[in-house]
Amino acid sequence: MSDGDAQQPVRVMVVDDHPMWRDAVERDLAAAGFDVVAVAANGTEALARFPAARPGVVVLDLQIPAPNGVEVTAEVVRLDPSARVLILSASGEQDDVLDAVKAGATGYLVKSASSAELLDAVRRVSRGDTVFTPGLAGLVLGEFRRMLDAPPSDDGSSRLTERETEVLRLVAKGLSYKQIAERLVLSHRTVQNHVQNTLRKLQLHNRVQLTRYAIEQGLDDEDE
Repeated sequence: MSDGDAQQPVRVMVVDDHPMWRDAVERDLAAAGFDVVAVAANGTEALARFPAARPGVVVLDLQIPAPNGVEVTAEVVRLDPSARVLILSASGEQDDVLDAVKAGATGYLVKSASSAELLDAVRRVSRGDTVFTPGLAGLVLGEFRRMLDAPPSDDGSSRLTERETEVLRLVAKGLSYKQIAERLVLSHRTVQNHVQNTLRKLQLHNRVQLTRYAIEQGLDDEDE
């Protein structure tokens, strides 16, 4: 059985400037049933091929020839807010992780991750979940919590419906769309629609930014 929807496998683009590594990732993804629609060796190639390839997930190295992975992430999210970026990098440094997440990356794995971990991460990211190498999730959450001291802005939260706010609170608690749907007795599609409406109202681009907003608002600390 292929990954992704029952009808269609997840479309993936692989971007890495090391040919052997790029080829290995491509082979693993293809063998697992993913549709590798494009590969690129640098940021320029990646952005040139992205519009026609229309990948659902971009597996992206940070240390690529210019534009670098952070810049490519930001541009991919701008071009297609529904696309997910999974960073696969040799670096687990705090600044690299936070820069990637702030640019819009949905997940971050270090290259010491196993093939099974990579495939699982691509599956989960394609569904809208956030995925991090163990230890990095706490780093990102801690950084977002430190932003709580930032002065509030007119962020449009007053325009959210009660249901949208409820979904947002569960996003902040780290629940997947499937878990939220089960908790609220809704369909997966309805949860996705609520999230997309919330993103539009708050002028955010992806689930990572939405989680950051919810944490800043303290929604993850509210009682069930």
